[in-house]
Amino acid sequence: MDCYSPAPAFRLPPLPMPKSDDASQVLLSVGGLWGREVNLDEFLTTLVDRVATSMQADRGTLYLVDPQRNELFSRAAHLPELSQIRLKIGQGVAGFVAKHGVVVNMPSPKGESRFNPEIDRLTGYRTNSLLAVPLFDRERSVYGVLQVLNRRGGGRFLEEEESRLAGMAEQISTALQATSLYQELRRAREQPACPVGYFFNKVIGESAPMKAAYKLVQKAAATDATVLIRGESGCGKELFARALHVNSPRRNRPLVKVDCAALPPTLVENELFGHEKGAYTGAESRGEGKFESADGGTAFIDEIGELPISVQGKLLRVLQDREFERLGGTQTVKVSVRIVAATNRDLAKMVREGRFREDLYYRIKVVELLLPPLRERGAEDIERLSRHFVAQAARRHQLAREPKLSAAALERLKAYRWPGNVRELENCIESAVVLSDGEILPEHLPLPEVQRWPDAPAASPPGQTTAIMALADVERRHILAVLEQLKGNRTAAAKALRIGRNTLARKLKEYGIAEE
Repeated sequence: MDCYSPAPAFRLPPLPMPKSDDASQVLLSVGGLWGREVNLDEFLTTLVDRVATSMQADRGTLYLVDPQRNELFSRAAHLPELSQIRLKIGQGVAGFVAKHGVVVNMPSPKGESRFNPEIDRLTGYRTNSLLAVPLFDRERSVYGVLQVLNRRGGGRFLEEEESRLAGMAEQISTALQATSLYQELRRAREQPACPVGYFFNKVIGESAPMKAAYKLVQKAAATDATVLIRGESGCGKELFARALHVNSPRRNRPLVKVDCAALPPTLVENELFGHEKGAYTGAESRGEGKFESADGGTAFIDEIGELPISVQGKLLRVLQDREFERLGGTQTVKVSVRIVAATNRDLAKMVREGRFREDLYYRIKVVELLLPPLRERGAEDIERLSRHFVAQAARRHQLAREPKLSAAALERLKAYRWPGNVRELENCIESAVVLSDGEILPEHLPLPEVQRWPDAPAASPPGQTTAIMALADVERRHILAVLEQLKGNRTAAAKALRIGRNTLARKLKEYGIAEE
């Protein structure tokens, strides 16, 4: 499998070049995008543009090491002639830098054994001067090379420019190590059979259902179309809502979230639309609602299935006309806002039952993004996510060394059904990281306790198939098991399940369990 993923059609916004010659300013000029869900190919291309301009070079290239093939591949480059360059470690100047971890400043390729003329022959480009520096990780292993070609004005790159480019490479390396791309490179180095893959910085997965979701996000992000994200609890709906926003033309305006499940029905209208002074007892001044706060940006309405029927008509008006009145007011407020909604409920069924307006339902599902549950994403995605969460938890808890994920523990993770999806996996891994002593073993995973569901069916005899449970039954058993494990503490159970306490209370009521 090739490691290259072509960048999508939309571009990051142009960013002004810093006036300072300080290398750190090149990173600061795009630093606000580090850690966000922007497409990494697009961002790295923007970064290489900044580096080349700062170095007064004609072209720049960022190479990364593909441990699976023992090669360098160009992840971002001024390379209109080819889609990608691949070099064996040790081949060409960049391959030499990757192999030996040294800076190479080549004033001319003539008579230079380290220079690979094949790329010039393929591209028709003539290399006159070249400067390349390594990217080191925390263990001082080379995992990339930053290279610039042809100093403008002629001549070789100066010694002080070697230091400047090395400084940029050090900062780029530090920033890259906080991204999912670097985690994928590390995983591929530890497990050479697994290919490198990534897409958005905070969304990890290369399974077919995830690739389909990425493709839809690419298309929808560039528009103002209303998007409905559907999926089970814990499968990453909020991450995709953020990806839609930060890859859209509204990226520099606010993304404002409203969690309908976390608010009492009496407060939802006030939260969304705001209020006028005197609208109710205690309203001593005008209050701005979420739609006003999101003006120019994106409003993310989470758990829209919990929205009271009395408020749904007012939301419909916002979708149709982008206007509303504050609570207790008569003045029409107009906003420019893109709306993304999410739910784990069956809205079509709620429409049939009269609990959700049909006209609103069709207004919010202009574009529908269905996120797959973790059990449908395959073993490779579970492994990618597990290794990512191990690294994340180790950083969060400031561990001196990142624990190793044993093969036996990984197999246990792959075999589990994950009714709580990615959120449950993240909690499971964090617990294992805290409890382990250098290596995560099966006994460190809190899965056996979670799997002891009430009235769980016995394992099927060989040759027979286990009865398939409805998804609602799986969710019910998981919730009840967690609640039992936490001795009935609903606040702790809601926190462990990563859902609102009101959502938990509603589900328990559906299960026929009385209030505390």
